[in-house]
Amino acid sequence: MKQRKLGNQGLMVSEIGLGCMGMSEFYGATDETESLATIAHALELGINFFDTADMYGPFVNEELVGKAIKSHRDQVVIATKFGIMRGDNKAFLGVCGKPEYVRSACENSLKRLGIAVIDLYYQHRVDPEVPIEDTVGEMSLLVKEGKVKYLGLSEAGTETLRRASKVHPISALQTEYSLWTRDPEDSVLATCRELSIGFVAYSPLGRGFLTGEIKKIEDLAEDDYRKLSPRFQGDNFQKNLDLVAHIQEMANKKGCKPTQLALAWVLAQGNDIVPIPGTKRQKYLEENVASLAVELTNDDIAKMNELLSSSVVAGMRYPEASMRFISQ
Repeated sequence: MKQRKLGNQGLMVSEIGLGCMGMSEFYGATDETESLATIAHALELGINFFDTADMYGPFVNEELVGKAIKSHRDQVVIATKFGIMRGDNKAFLGVCGKPEYVRSACENSLKRLGIAVIDLYYQHRVDPEVPIEDTVGEMSLLVKEGKVKYLGLSEAGTETLRRASKVHPISALQTEYSLWTRDPEDSVLATCRELSIGFVAYSPLGRGFLTGEIKKIEDLAEDDYRKLSPRFQGDNFQKNLDLVAHIQEMANKKGCKPTQLALAWVLAQGNDIVPIPGTKRQKYLEENVASLAVELTNDDIAKMNELLSSSVVAGMRYPEASMRFISQ
């Protein structure tokens, strides 16, 4: 598999990564055996970029990833995140970017992952109560101490990116980006390119909506957090489903799956963009990797841009309370 460069500090990763969140929480039932097999198969297929966070599970997803890559440490790039606090009872306790929290979170992640150094360490959400200079300042100390190699931010706004970059080079910004979430095109992508920051696209399949597999809200498990997503609720669900039908039609003509068409679109947006589709099953992993063989013409891309412009997608991408921490 080809590699893509994230930032100018030397970080190179496979052109598609693997989001591991759903292996532990949020998307219904989990199966550790299948998850471990999926990560092993990802390695066989050439994926070396694995994404996790301390709050996934909470806490247990890092342990799962650490277990899966234990005998392959030298060939993988591990990205994890801090900043969204969770309790042992799974309660969400807010966002924190205080220096002392940064340090303790890093130490705990290293233990759970069973590694000596984190390859890419993100602030999961920017804490509006703590100057970004303080948070990134502490993160930079972790780099100097050899506990972290590269720094990243997630869902940060343009001004935050500029301020953070003055403290320490930022190698990657991780933000939701897909055919149905085009927000980064407004200004964030341009700022990343101006500052030589790589872009990691999470949920590149629209939280599974762009797969064409979800036909009705009842298809989701009772504990699936997407049931709380505005885009999956009420009239928004059917409006967005109608949009997916257009992608399905294009995919049929291309001889590929909607997922592969959607991923090919993200990959075509620039060599500085790395999508990290999440899956907990080997079958879907193989489908995602096959998107690398899908060739899009300029006409294909123009048509997809028109069909799923920001103005036609119905609903916010997070509930209002969560949107407070987006583009800070």
